[in-house]
Amino acid sequence: MAKTRTFAVIGLGAFGTTVCATLAEKGASVIALDRNPASVERVKGLVSAAVLLDATDENALLKAPIQDVDVAIVAIGDDIEASILATALLRQQGVPYIAARAVSAIHGTVLQRVGANEVINAEVEIGARTARRLVAPDILDSIPLSSEVSLTEMLTPDYFVGKTPKDLDLEGKLHLRVVGILRSRMDLDDQGNAIRREDLLFPDPGDTFEEGDRLLVLGRNADLAEFRKI
Repeated sequence: MAKTRTFAVIGLGAFGTTVCATLAEKGASVIALDRNPASVERVKGLVSAAVLLDATDENALLKAPIQDVDVAIVAIGDDIEASILATALLRQQGVPYIAARAVSAIHGTVLQRVGANEVINAEVEIGARTARRLVAPDILDSIPLSSEVSLTEMLTPDYFVGKTPKDLDLEGKLHLRVVGILRSRMDLDDQGNAIRREDLLFPDPGDTFEEGDRLLVLGRNADLAEFRKI
């Protein structure tokens, strides 16, 4: 059985709290740290441990239960000095992997220099995703896998409905691959109430696309852009 990974989240604003909730929902062990008592109290029911602590205080951090942490997320945003100091102290403590939130390019550069393995610029990422969605409403989300390749979630075009991947030959014509289909269906719970469920399907060449399907399409960004024009 795989070992449950342990995460430490430092800074429990809206961003940090969301990270805590999502990690816990996925079954991870989460230690949440913040110097604000109200913030710590708010996440107590979500995480494995919630600790009232100033992560910029070296002595306090030494006493924190982070010896077995696999990943630390420095979610402090507005207090740039605090996020840099917390990142440096976590690196000094020997945390294997540190992801730190940045609010500007220079902030991100400093975080990397003091020990962050990964820099998260949430504002930039959200802004880019919002712009892409407004330009192309059928594109629900897009995750870059490299500088040239992305995995895109999109609504099924009308002309796909009733056709199969083999009929459309996206790989041959556009160098794109449909790697998954998100398909909703109505079901009944134990009390007989109608509930909406979602299945993830991995399509075979002969499977038929249905109206309402959401497609996960993998390809080079240039090919995805050409597809959107069509």
